Order: sequence, then structure tokens, then C-alpha cells
Amino acid sequence: MSGTETGGTTGTAGTVRIEVWSDVVCPWCYIGKRRLERALEEFEHAGEVEVAWRSFQLDPSFPRGVRQPVPEMLAKKTGSSPEQVRAMNARVTELAAREGLVYDLEHSVMVNTVDAHRLTHLAGAHGLGDRAHERLLRAQLVEARTLDDPDTLVELGVEIGLDEDETRGVVTGDAYAREVEADIREARALGVTGVPFYVLNRAFAVSGAQPAETFLTGLRRAREHALASVS
Repeated sequence: MSGTETGGTTGTAGTVRIEVWSDVVCPWCYIGKRRLERALEEFEHAGEVEVAWRSFQLDPSFPRGVRQPVPEMLAKKTGSSPEQVRAMNARVTELAAREGLVYDLEHSVMVNTVDAHRLTHLAGAHGLGDRAHERLLRAQLVEARTLDDPDTLVELGVEIGLDEDETRGVVTGDAYAREVEADIREARALGVTGVPFYVLNRAFAVSGAQPAETFLTGLRRAREHALASVS
């Protein structure tokens, strides 16, 4: 994704800081990521954009250690028939394909994502937050990997450039659990009930995987607002 990852605050007039609340098992989050990237490609000041990834769990009550096929999970959660679930997945898969993403939702597995999110925070500490989200979303939605498996998480972490020993220590321990919880608490305080959710300079919000044009409008407005606030 264009722009610079940061966990701090901006010190440059006109800088746009985007905070993205996302879950790594969320098909709409990957679609939204692609649409935001397209908006940034068109944004005249993309070099002044900072992106900070935040954790969110679509289903924090999903038991840790349980692995459930996504179609089965959706049928139970929504009360839909297998045919209805296939139709829902087909629609999302078609929309993803328009963004160049080849989903395999029929074989995807739902897990509790807290460990995957802890890995994203480790990656963020090394300036690899965007790369981590990209890799985990692809692993879940395109490759149908199991994202609560420690060896899988370590493998994916090493792929994006993390140290294997440090990654295994985080994945098998509880490091960054507080950071994940803090992100989720902050989301609730902001009124976030679903993801993807984008906050621009804490002044504007975009909810859902909106068209690239919507993100582009938000980026321009946020920059104008930032410039006006220092004039």
C-alpha cells in the first residue's frame, strides 16, 4: 500500500493519517484494502499519507483452538441454508475478482484471530504492518490456510521479513495481547461495529469496503481539513 506506516502522530501540515481497523479473516477487508490502494494511486499527495493498521475481531467469542469451515460457520451464524451460503460466497468472490483477488471461501477455515493479530503488531513494530495484513489476508481468503496454527503463522511471518525466533516467541507466547485488546477497545469507543473501518486524521471516517472514488474523496477532504487547521 502506498504511504508510510506509522504508530505515531504526524508533524507535517497536510499529512493524512489513516487508521484501518480490520480482521485478517474478513473478505470485505481485503477488498477494501485493494480499493484504498487504488485510491492512493490516484491521490496527488500519496507520499504524505501514513497508514496505521488496527486489530479487530469479527467474532471475539469464537473459541480459541476451534477450527470451523467458513461455509458451516456462516450457515450457523446467519441461519442460512447451504445453498444461500454458497450464493453469498459467490457474490463476494465475484466482487473480489474485480479487484484481482481469487477467493477460495469454500475451503477457508474460521479460527479465533487473536494470535494472528498479535503477529501483525510484531510486524508493525518492524515497519511491516501492511505487508503482514496483505500476507495474512491472502493466506486466509485465497490460500485457505489455517491462521491459528503456530507453524503457519511463523512461516508467514518469516515470509514477510520477520526473524523466525522472534516470531515463534511471539506466536507461542502472549506478547502484544494488550495492544490487540487496546485496538479493539478503541474501536468500540469510536462506535465501530464492523470492519473494514477507516479513520482519517481522526476527523473523517469511511465504513466498509467503499469504492475507490469514496476513499479518494475522503483523502482529499482530510488533507484540506489538515491544511485549514494549521492556517
